[in-house]
This record gives sequence, structure tokens and C-alpha cells, in this order.
Amino acid sequence: MARVISKLAPTWWDYTTLDSDILNDAARLTAKDLGQLSRPGFKVTIYDTAEAFYAAEAMEYVTAWLRATPDNPAGICGPIGPTEQLPLVAHIVNELNLNLKDAHFWGMDEWVENGEPVPPAHPLSFARCDKEMCFDRIRPELRMPEANLHFPVGDLAAFSKTFDDVPCLLMQGGQGEIKHWAFNDPLKREGAYQDAPPPPEEYRKLAARVVDLHPVTITQNARTSGGGNVALVPTRAATVGPAETWKTRTVSIWHPGHHDNPFGIRLSALMISKRIADSSVPMSLLADHPDVRFNYLRGGIGEVRVEMH
Repeated sequence: MARVISKLAPTWWDYTTLDSDILNDAARLTAKDLGQLSRPGFKVTIYDTAEAFYAAEAMEYVTAWLRATPDNPAGICGPIGPTEQLPLVAHIVNELNLNLKDAHFWGMDEWVENGEPVPPAHPLSFARCDKEMCFDRIRPELRMPEANLHFPVGDLAAFSKTFDDVPCLLMQGGQGEIKHWAFNDPLKREGAYQDAPPPPEEYRKLAARVVDLHPVTITQNARTSGGGNVALVPTRAATVGPAETWKTRTVSIWHPGHHDNPFGIRLSALMISKRIADSSVPMSLLADHPDVRFNYLRGGIGEVRVEMH
């Protein structure tokens, strides 16, 4: 049977093209159901307070960096969105006097305009946000060398190679409304993918690259970062890919409840738990990663029901 046309953007693939049974099953999940989706290789944790949620998220940075030594450097790949954990990371590093000279950090993505990564002066620059909210707040004598900060700008093949050179112990991220991690959006409905999205095994080969962004991703970033000013948001970005993600030992996704909606944060968990991998829902491809964590803030789980506002 032919896949249905997207209700969001007819020339793209996305979750609205899935079988309706999957969508209906996801909509029925309660918060209790979410907590029961854990299986070997996929762990669901629900935090009762924002303080516990963001403290635990910050500690993932610290725990990874504590394992870095001169003989065995190590690091973490982190997002912009959520960002609330970033100042906490700096505070904990300073309080512990944790020297980061052997630690590494990879930024997940960066906007691209006119074929070039946006400069730090751009109001939406991810690299600037990472530095202002975290790394510049760490005491100078504790900071990691600039060479240990890796952002997906310039030579993306060289950026990708750093995942071979240094172990990335954990890739942390949020989930966008189009069900991506980083900017691994669904692909356009064109060419070889006119009638079906790419097979999961084909999508998972994609490495760090510059991508066209799904219209929903552009709208979401305008909402969460630009006060709704869509004109401010670039339509392309450089992103870490599945290839680098599968070189990372653990993938940890954080759902505070204001990046994706109650339905979306249920759908991806259901598909990963049941091993339903479909590249129209890129997050579902993590079903085949050996160690994935989903972390929810209880107050952000919400309900999937009709409410007229």
C-alpha cells in the first residue's frame, strides 16, 4: 500500500505518513505507560521536578569528563535545546575543581547561511550559546583547550574523524517536533524516495553534513528561540549524523516538554521500545542503537486529548 502524503509538508517525509495504528497507539500512552517502555538497550526515566531533571542532565557532562585521562581522553556531544543544564555544568566543574585538559566536547549542529556556517555574532549561533552559557563560565585554569572543542563548521569530514580519534562517551540531545535528534530531519519526498522514505540502514550511513531543514523544524526553532520570528531562522544547518551517533557509546535524550509536544514524546519512545524503525521518524532509528536513554520531566509529559483554546 502506498504511503500517505504528509499533512505537514506534502513534498517531505515525516511522522504523519506512518500507519495510523502506530499513531493511535502512541496517542493512548499514559505517563505510567511511558515508564514501562524500558527494555534492554532502552531505558526510560521520569523526573518529578525540574531541579532533579536538569541536575541529572548536567551531571552527564561531568560524569563523562571525569573519565578523561591523559592516556584516555574522552568527551560528550551536547545540544542547544535543552540549554538549562549548561550553566549547571559550569557551576559543578568549578565547585569540583575539575580540570578539563583531557576532556572533549562536540557541538551537535550549527546553522548555515549562504553556504557558510553562521558566525558567533549571529543571534542564533549554537557555538556562541555553548560558550556563553557553559564554557566561558568555567574558571580559565580548568577549561579544556580550544582544540578539544569540536563544532560542525568548516571541514565536516575532519569533524567526523574526531569521533574516531577520541571516544565520545555520550551524545546528549533533545527531540524536535519533526522527531529529530541534532538536525537529522526526515528527507524530502523526491527522486529515489518519492514513494517511500530511505530504508533505516541507508539513513544510518549518513555522516556529518549540511542539510535542508524540514519546514516544521524551522517553525519550531522560531518558536523556541526567536519569539516566533521565522524570518530569523536559517533553512539549512550542519549536523552530526547517524554515523557519528553510532560511534557514541550512549545516546541520552531529554524531554522537558517544551521542544516537542505530548504526542511526539510518546511516539518516538513507543517506536524505539517496539523496535519500529522508520526514517520518516528519524528518532525511531535509535531503536537499533545499543544504549539509549529517554529522560522525561513529569510535568512536561502532558496528555494527548482534545482541548479547545
